[in-house]
Amino acid sequence: HGRGAAAQMSRSKPVPPGPPPLPQVQRLRVRFAKRGRLRFASHRDVARAIERAARRTGLPVAFSGGFTPHPKISYAGAVATGVASEAEYFEIGLTSPRPPGDVRDRLDAALPTGLDVIDVTEVQAGHLTDDLQVSEWRVTLPGERDSVAAAACREFMATAHVEVERSTTKGIRRVDARAAVVTLEVDRRAVDSVTGGCAILRMVVRHMTPAVRPDDVLAALRQVAGLAPPSPPLVTRLAQGPLGAAAGGLSEPGAADSATVGCDTAHGGAATGAPAPAP
Repeated sequence: HGRGAAAQMSRSKPVPPGPPPLPQVQRLRVRFAKRGRLRFASHRDVARAIERAARRTGLPVAFSGGFTPHPKISYAGAVATGVASEAEYFEIGLTSPRPPGDVRDRLDAALPTGLDVIDVTEVQAGHLTDDLQVSEWRVTLPGERDSVAAAACREFMATAHVEVERSTTKGIRRVDARAAVVTLEVDRRAVDSVTGGCAILRMVVRHMTPAVRPDDVLAALRQVAGLAPPSPPLVTRLAQGPLGAAAGGLSEPGAADSATVGCDTAHGGAATGAPAPAP
């Protein structure tokens, strides 16, 4: 009997001291941009900056239970280090409701310049990852001609499968870059700079497992068509959202689709154009 009681006590979970955390009563979805020099910040650095900003604003952030409570802030599909974005997202839970506009202004003021809050909306149900099915990307290729890039895009889109290798912590992994690409073309609205030309690609890429990133598509373009720009590309995510079956891309294309981008501005790393609306 003594052994049974001891076993039962060992199986029961200890209760952390203190009162239980307050319940979450509001969930907000935040869209923010990662611009300029802040594109070199890692996802971990960005997450730490967001948590510090939430504390400084005094927002009633909900916390998980247990011995190591964490703020209820969740992220989805962060861009890689060195990539700019006009459409990064996180969700934050609050223990008392706040106006989304007020939360947007407070967070934007508390975050460093380059991490800029664009929009805050209240969500009732669903998961962030379910609403983010595709991304639209702009890829600037300094020193590359439009005609060469356009021919490479056509050859890539006409190919059924293009496997590329990616180095991971678990070794070399092969991914089919072509399977994820919905559209890929040269952006003819880009304006050549007097300091040197460039080609600017627009692509819509499905969110898949394993993920296909713009650098995978660039590796596939090099493999299929020999496209090898003389300078490193500048990659910017313009939008995320659901896949529109009729248009073959984002179901709600944003104002960034009509923005005109100069090669010198794009190569300098500043995201230009108005951001697309949140999904």
